[in-house]
Amino acid sequence: MSTAFDVIIIGAGPAGSTAAIRLASAGWSVAIVEKREFPRRKVCGECIAASNLPLLDALGIGEAFDALAGPDLQRVGLFVGARRIIAPLPPMADARHRWGRALGREHLDTLLLARARALGVDVWQPWSVKHHDADGDLHRCTLTRSGEDADVQLHAPVLIDAHGSWEPAPRGGMHAEATRKLPHHNNDLLAFKATWRHAHLEPGLLPVLAFPGGYGGMVLGDHGLVTLAFCIRRDAVQRARAAHPGASAAQAAFAQVRAHCPGIGEVVDVATLIGSWLAVGPLQPGIRTAAPGDGHFAIGNAAGEAHPILGEGMSMAIQSAWLLADQLIAHRAQATAPLGMRSDWSSLGLDYTRAWRANFAPRVRFATVCAHLAMRPQAAAPLLPLLQRWPRLLTQGARIAGKIRQAAVSTSAGPGTLVPNPASPPATAPTSAGIHQEH
Repeated sequence: MSTAFDVIIIGAGPAGSTAAIRLASAGWSVAIVEKREFPRRKVCGECIAASNLPLLDALGIGEAFDALAGPDLQRVGLFVGARRIIAPLPPMADARHRWGRALGREHLDTLLLARARALGVDVWQPWSVKHHDADGDLHRCTLTRSGEDADVQLHAPVLIDAHGSWEPAPRGGMHAEATRKLPHHNNDLLAFKATWRHAHLEPGLLPVLAFPGGYGGMVLGDHGLVTLAFCIRRDAVQRARAAHPGASAAQAAFAQVRAHCPGIGEVVDVATLIGSWLAVGPLQPGIRTAAPGDGHFAIGNAAGEAHPILGEGMSMAIQSAWLLADQLIAHRAQATAPLGMRSDWSSLGLDYTRAWRANFAPRVRFATVCAHLAMRPQAAAPLLPLLQRWPRLLTQGARIAGKIRQAAVSTSAGPGTLVPNPASPPATAPTSAGIHQEH
């Protein structure tokens, strides 16, 4: 069993698997480490903006995505109390991919990782990285797995963090500071998510919910299922639990949100809840370090995270992975040179950091503004008459949010190119029986 690779990727979500597919397609030996079994539901990320769909085609899962995903998302709605402001979403200038769609993470992540595996990526699942340090010019990751008697060590000149921002980083080396648990604060954002069957949400509409202390959204995704996800401050959850004794945090918070956004009841009152509520947190929106050190990079939420009010998490995950892969593929000779002969990594890290910030920092900042306005409806009240009179201001807001901006482009030439491996068949959609088994 080989333990030496060109690159080790920690996390097999959309960011990690995208990087794995791109690098494996370019001839790199890739190990990807994922601590959870797939498929698995997650709180975050079901909306896939249209700007990502050509990339999914290039990654080899476009047909499977098309077969599974929900209807085209053509309109956005702002629900504030009894107010509903509806506007069109901006279309992509792409005849085949004009609109975004929604697909549950249990399906998207499984498709991407299966594609990576088909391209020869060495998948370590379910394994966890419990320690990371340097071994000469190499990164050394010590893996552990429940039920295994011994740890395993992987070595590579390139290490990519693609794990969730709320997950503790591996101990050791430059990760040591990140392992300290942060104290709880009243303004911590906790996220909750649930899914319903037979809900009454108009196809193609993407409602955004604004209420005191939080924000959220609903979407009609795969198999006619409607998902509601929302973020809410810790102190608002505490008040909700006091008002609903005996209820779980999710149930109490949902009752609070529903009281402020009555339109939710019209969508889910006659629907069937599928499975249980999911919860995660606290969220940590903000810009982090895209290139922590020599041969060490971060993508997805590990590099930076926007408030999910804009639904740009998947775009930042997939497209940041694509940007980094462009840089690494262009500098492969540097990354895979014999020990002691590698040139300085600083220029590559700087180029990637600049590209990341140019494409994603404005989205992070704009999402922060939108999130704080949504959480303070009274402060945002003067804006509502303007939005009601000119609802297309929401359309413009979607443009500013990056809904149709392509940070990474798959073309017939240049660094963005991904050449499919003809020996590897494209990913196929899971059967409907397999999809609903987890529910």
